[in-house]
Amino acid sequence: MSDAGKNALPKLLDDPKAPEIYAVAAAGFFNANGVISITLESARADHTAKSPGPINRVVVGRLVMPAAGAQALAVGLFDFMEKQGFNFKNEPGNPPGGAKK
Repeated sequence: MSDAGKNALPKLLDDPKAPEIYAVAAAGFFNANGVISITLESARADHTAKSPGPINRVVVGRLVMPAAGAQALAVGLFDFMEKQGFNFKNEPGNPPGGAKK
C-alpha cells in the first residue's frame, strides 16, 4: 500500500439526523490525559417566573476530543473565520475578534 493510501481518511458519511447544538459560548475547557473537553453554554429564559423571566446560563453540551483533534479544530476554525472576514488583529477601529467593516 502506498503512503498516500495509509494516510487517507475514511469516507465521511453524512447523517441528516445528527444533533445540531446551538451555543453562545464555551463555558470552560478541561484536559484529562490529553482528552480535551469543551463545555458549551447558551442563554435561556426562565418562563416559570414572572414575565420577562430571568436569564440563566445553561450547559447545552460538551465536546470531547483527543488533543490533536481539538488542535485541528481550533486551527481550522480560526482559518475559516479569517477567510470569512473576521479580524483578529488589534488595529484601531477593529476590536479583537470583530468582523471587518
